[in-house]
Amino acid sequence: MTAMRVITGKAKGRRLYTVPGERTRPITDRAKFALFSIIDVYLPRASFLDLFAGTGQVGIEALSRGANEAVFVEMAESALRTIRANLAHTELEKNARVVRGNVFKYLETQPNPFDFIFVAPPQYRGLWVRTLEALDENSGWLAPDGWIIVQIDPEEYREVELENFVLFDQRSYGGVMLCFYARPVEEQ
Repeated sequence: MTAMRVITGKAKGRRLYTVPGERTRPITDRAKFALFSIIDVYLPRASFLDLFAGTGQVGIEALSRGANEAVFVEMAESALRTIRANLAHTELEKNARVVRGNVFKYLETQPNPFDFIFVAPPQYRGLWVRTLEALDENSGWLAPDGWIIVQIDPEEYREVELENFVLFDQRSYGGVMLCFYARPVEEQ
């Protein structure tokens, strides 16, 4: 695997630490570049929630590009250490908050709306669908004009019945699929 790095912004070019072992699947450079090409214009002063944060590289990229805040939710201790080390190394910890805990329990708490919610759980366990359903049940987590972005393997994709959100875009980059959800246009 190639070394992870921050693509652009305040921490441009900084290499990021990886989580030891095989439990995390960092987003590929190609998919990360494409994702941030899509959302970059909306990032200044945005709030970013990184669920199943792993190395923290997606939330860190958002902070580097001008997001006002990023919250990283992760349960694995080795990943939490890696996120904290990456935030320190990139000098972006001032606008970051790292939450140790189960994503589903976190989403049951009082919602704080975010402009972007990034969901990249362990593969092939249906966790991305469970996360979407949890967000749908407690839709206050997403700001009125915000986006939920799900990273999955294309083979995992299936349509999901949601009351508060609709799929509005979907793109594949090799073994990475990005699915974009938002509130229906008439609700915004």
